[in-house]
Amino acid sequence: MKVFQKLYPFSAIVGQEKLKKALILCAINPAVGGLLIRGEKGTAKSTAVRSLAAILPKIRVLEGCPFSCDPDNPSEWCSGCRQLKPPVPVVLKPIPVVTLPLNATEDRVVGSIDFERAIKTGERRFYPGVLARAHRGILYVDEINLLDDYIADLILDAAASGLNRVEREGISFVHPARFILVGTMNPEEGSIRPQLLDRFGVCVDVSGEKDLNRRVELMTLREEFDNDPESFNRRFEEDNRSLARKILAARELLSKVKTPDPIRKFISDLCLENNVAGHRADIVLEQAARALAAFKGRLNVTIEDVGEVAQMVLIHRRRESAPAPPAPAPRENQEHERPDQKAETRHQREPKEAVGEFDDAKSGRSPGKAESADGKQEQDESPEDHGAENEKVNHERIMERVFEIGETFRVRKISAPKDRLVRRGSGRRSRTRTAQRRGRYVRSSRLMSDGMDVALDATLRAAAPYQIHRRGQSIGELAVHLTLQDIRHKIREKRMGNFLLFVVDASGSMGAQGRMAATKGAIMSLLLDAYQKRDRVAMVCFRQKEAEVKLPPTSSVELAAKQLRELPVGGRTPLSAGLIKAHEVLRSVFLKDPSARPIVIVVTDGRANVSVGEGKKPLEEALFVARKFAADDRVLPVVVDTEKSGVFRFGLARRLADVMNASYFRIEDLKAEKLLEVIKEVSR
Repeated sequence: MKVFQKLYPFSAIVGQEKLKKALILCAINPAVGGLLIRGEKGTAKSTAVRSLAAILPKIRVLEGCPFSCDPDNPSEWCSGCRQLKPPVPVVLKPIPVVTLPLNATEDRVVGSIDFERAIKTGERRFYPGVLARAHRGILYVDEINLLDDYIADLILDAAASGLNRVEREGISFVHPARFILVGTMNPEEGSIRPQLLDRFGVCVDVSGEKDLNRRVELMTLREEFDNDPESFNRRFEEDNRSLARKILAARELLSKVKTPDPIRKFISDLCLENNVAGHRADIVLEQAARALAAFKGRLNVTIEDVGEVAQMVLIHRRRESAPAPPAPAPRENQEHERPDQKAETRHQREPKEAVGEFDDAKSGRSPGKAESADGKQEQDESPEDHGAENEKVNHERIMERVFEIGETFRVRKISAPKDRLVRRGSGRRSRTRTAQRRGRYVRSSRLMSDGMDVALDATLRAAAPYQIHRRGQSIGELAVHLTLQDIRHKIREKRMGNFLLFVVDASGSMGAQGRMAATKGAIMSLLLDAYQKRDRVAMVCFRQKEAEVKLPPTSSVELAAKQLRELPVGGRTPLSAGLIKAHEVLRSVFLKDPSARPIVIVVTDGRANVSVGEGKKPLEEALFVARKFAADDRVLPVVVDTEKSGVFRFGLARRLADVMNASYFRIEDLKAEKLLEVIKEVSR
């Protein structure tokens, strides 16, 4: 009698067609390069992976080999199998599906010394890890965005080379490690490194079914499966067998599938249109299209095949714009040409002339006489029409307005990248190595650490090969003989709060079109997020001709909210003064804590029109100061662009972000629910 595993059948999964198609393509052609599944919990992600593996044909392996060596490929045999004398017995085994634990350490992933054998015989022998067990199968990593960067790099190296090289604890070992990498993540719990993101060949976004009837069908099928798994599996057995035969036939046909030259050109053109980085997208898109053509039983790739797989190949790679924005930097400062405007070269214009004065609140001028963010003048009169009059206006008479705080929202994750420095403290934002005896144990080291946080497992592995020799020289009856050279110490990681420095543009230009209300709403949202992450905050505001520290570094988010609520708007935009003041605040922070990793959030439209130095152009001066932030790798700069979207945008905040080497967001991009629509720019 056939024994059915309590595994939900692949053919019974309701909906999730993109997910199922992506898994099938990866099973047909491993060159597709793995699958990233993004979405909420409870959407059949792990169920689909395991159920597909269960219906795939078993693989032939050398009997007793822990690495599942392929008998038909002797060139990739492990060192143990190479020493076997023919004939070598062959057995069939199911395709392995190995789940990587979220708290896995280095030795669990790559393998380490066989501790038991070393204790008994003194022999150094390799003990296989997760990568060895996943060879010729599927490596499933749940919540891959929360995976330790070091562990992720180990997996990526093995996935790229097809080999796992181990040099540790006196062991030197190499074994094949070819597997389909499947990762899942919930975007609301944090983003994923661009380097890791690009390594996944295809990506799909999953969500719960919205159709009422399908949700009811899903509940009904699940209840039937829970009540009688064996009968339920029999019901879908023929569908699963048919799919398995189709996948097997596609594998055999794959080597014969060709991609015509016009289709290759179409693929490359599609990648260029989506502004993807590098050439991996082109290669993966062709491989995925070939797999789909083979699945459909065709020998030539068609445009329809490419179009069907393009979204899953490009969704996580496409960028909103090419690295060089459509509006080049030299042209970003210009405003619309008017018929009465004198012809002059763009590079000769002062930033004040280019972006226009937004001193809307000055006496004698109404807010309506400013130029809107989309480049259209809200009234017929231009700022230049009142140039002479404006020069006579006393800046002390500038009218100031206080805007209410706009709508708040849940913000997307902003955190500092991890480095090798050891820090103390608490919080919930950024992961860092910690000198405290709390936190997740990620690896071990010979280096001495405060508190003697001994890694017992690593210490015993280091001592194991020498036990027979030491027992012969020992006087006492000890189970394990240790020396100081064996001692290993734990390297731990934990989340810590950051120092968030808000640099806020409070000039008159921020009052146009309700921008300041939206800006205050965004800053308040970030402050609420800082409260949840236990961050310290400070606030620098700049307007008229100077910048001031509105809020010194504090843990009181309530005080920051009060200052934000009472913040007035009016006057010119001394952007460089704001950046200089921010630099002064950071200098004092680093004097108190040299290991600090502050996040500087500059909220502005970038329209600088007041300089600090004599005879310097305001925008050029601001960009000169901004380069100091790019040169300091201790600081994570973020620029939030408050300029309204429209047909025409100056894009000065984008230019500022490029010079600062900063992450760039528009206000609407900060919303967590729009995370999937935003392609994060690589700033490091």
